[in-house]
Formats: sequence, C-alpha cells, structure tokens
Amino acid sequence: MPPLLTFRTQLVRHPTGLLAAAAGPEPLVWLRRGQGFAASGQAARYETAGPGRFRRAQDWWDGIIARSQIEGPSLVPGMGPLALGSFSFSDTSSEPSLLIVPRLVVARFRGHEWVTSAAPPGQAHPTLESLLPDADPPAPLPHLTQRPGPVPADDWPGVVRQAVQLIAAGSIDKVVLARSVVAESTGGLIDPRIILARLAERYRDTWTFAVDGLIGATPELLARSVRGLVTSRVLAGTIRREGSDQADLAHAGALARSSKDLEEHEIAVASVVSALEPLTEELSVPDGPSVLHLPNVMHLATEVVGDLRRSESGALPGVLSLVEALHPSAAVCGTPRPAALGVIERLEGLDRGRYAGPVGWVDQNGDGEWGLALRCAQLSSDRRAARLWAGGGIVAASDPSAELAETEAKLLPMRQALGLA
Repeated sequence: MPPLLTFRTQLVRHPTGLLAAAAGPEPLVWLRRGQGFAASGQAARYETAGPGRFRRAQDWWDGIIARSQIEGPSLVPGMGPLALGSFSFSDTSSEPSLLIVPRLVVARFRGHEWVTSAAPPGQAHPTLESLLPDADPPAPLPHLTQRPGPVPADDWPGVVRQAVQLIAAGSIDKVVLARSVVAESTGGLIDPRIILARLAERYRDTWTFAVDGLIGATPELLARSVRGLVTSRVLAGTIRREGSDQADLAHAGALARSSKDLEEHEIAVASVVSALEPLTEELSVPDGPSVLHLPNVMHLATEVVGDLRRSESGALPGVLSLVEALHPSAAVCGTPRPAALGVIERLEGLDRGRYAGPVGWVDQNGDGEWGLALRCAQLSSDRRAARLWAGGGIVAASDPSAELAETEAKLLPMRQALGLA
C-alpha cells in the first residue's frame, strides 16, 4: 500500500515573523510570545461530531501517521507531521469538530526553526511562495457595525439572576454562561490576518489561534502533553484592569481575597484534578492561585502539573485523550457537569459551536498543546460577519451587574482586533 502522505521537515532560519506564513483567507495559527506554528493549505481534513469525537479524531490522526512516509528530524514536540484542530463545546452541537493537516507549516519552538510540508506521493512539496495567493498583502478591515446576539447586554443581568436562583435552589453549584455580539461588514471582506497580527502583538502571553475561521487569543491552557508530562493552567475568577499601576495593584489584591472568585476558582481546579488523577502517577497542585495579569483583565490562575501514567503496554495517553477527559471543565461549563450543561442550553439561547471548546495541535507522537477557545470570534463562511463571545462563571455570590461588566471586559480583545474599540 503506498503512503497516504509524505511529510518532509527541514531546519531553516526564518527572517520574518511566523504570521507571514499564515497565507490566504483561512490561516492556521497557534502562536505565543513569537513561538509556535503558522500554516497554510490543507493536505488532509477530518470532521466529526457528537460523543466520542475526540477518540475518533485521534484514531484518524493515528491512521494518517501509520500510513505516511516521514522524512527529516523530530527534535522537539511539534516538529514533523502536525495537525491543528478545534472541537465543539457540546456533544449536541450542530457544528462539526475538525482536525486539519496543513500542506505547509512554518515553526519556531524551543530554540528550533523549521518548515514541514505534506504532499501525496509523487507530487511536489509546496513552498511558502506557492501557497501565497499572488502575494497579496492583508486587506484593511472594512467598517463594521455591531448587533447583539440572542441575549442583549441589557438583558444579561436577568439571565445571571436566573442562574443564581438555580444555585440557591441547589440545582447546580456553578455555571459558566456566555453571551455573543455580532460584528457585520458594511462593505468588504474581513481578512483574518489583520486580526491575528493585532492579537499576537497586544496579547503576547496568550495563545493566538486560528482554525477554520475561529480566531482568538486564549489565556487558558486546557492540556499540554510533552513526553510524559501534562500541564493544565486553570483560570477562573476575573477582574477588569483600570489602566493604572496603582489601581491594578489594588484590584489584584481584591481579586486574591474575593470569596466569590476564590470559590469559583476552587471549583474549576477541583474539576481538572478529578479528571487528571486517573491518568497520572502524581499531580502537583499549588496551595492557592496566583494572579495572572493580561492587558484587559486579571485572572486567578493555578497551574496543575502531573506525570502521565503508562498503560499495561507501556504507552502514554495522547494529548487528545487528556483533552477528552478534561472537557468540559468547570472553568467553561460548571458543576455538576450534566446539570450545568442543561442550564447553559436553556439560558444562552444559542449553540456555542466551537466557542469554549478545545483548540490546539497534536504531533506524530501524540504530544501537543490544547487551549480553550476563549476571547475569540467565529467568522462567517463569506467573511462578512464575525460572532464574538464572552462568558463568566456564576456562583451563589455573583452580582449580575458585575457579571455584565466582566463579559464586556472579555469582549475587548476581539473588539480591539476588529477595530471596534
């Protein structure tokens, strides 16, 4: 049987930033602090949906690797064959989850720089120049107008009050609710490369991503798996930054002492620990959270680290197995999980699609990084509209007006990137 694809990796030095390789109208990007992957084209694509979608995607990727010819070094995670992907938040979503194998990946990671190309047997391997659409520069963003999603901002405090009442009645302990805003073009098309460049420049400490029109800058790492070590960065508990060092210092202290935010954070950490314990030999969990400072907000943050447990055959669980176990965590869903999912479906009024679902990459060894698709927007297929999302965790002590302000703060990165703020 001939190989399905031929992957060829070459060590090179990149004279420019990685985003220059994100060519065309549908770039593939995973980037933080100038490191990561920018890719173009599609050598293979897999779509799936419903329960078991993570396992099916892993099986498909394993099949690609088993049937392909791989040439070149594999010195660090991500070097060599790579798939980038994005999964729906819910088992019942109408939007498919997907993995995409790029035709060309340009990478900078852990002190190495390389290019990996993929082509069917007998076909020429692509170059960056061959994938650039006539070398057109990114088009300026058109003028955009905004309209509310199913729940307008003025109605959001009422939705929060309903959730607090359900918590008081004992139906749930916590639920994470999200609202959306739609930005629409009055003229030309929305070029995602402009959005990505702005996000990567302003939000360097987040993971800037683009997969199949889903674009954002997430601060939350669901799972990183590197040669037997798993890391998950949990964020829950948020306060808006005010723009001055003195005010931000005071707000950081208030956030670290807030019983409401600490409760929300503890629930999220517990859900991650519960999911990872069966898959690890040992977990390291800090005694308390730190405060993560981002340009628009501050979060309570806890980094959970563990040594993965090998199976009886000696195999380590792949990163998509970890993602399947962790998702949806209490940081984007709530607890108890089934009850929180029911409240989300009832109160939000809209299918989340891939918002708050896992987004990231997997390599030939099953290693990878997967974040949660937050601070993001989904471009329409015609690139004339974008749906922006933002949410927050609701617990018994949540204040409806404060929760509205939190969603406004979380919408700021995408509004800035689209020229709306």
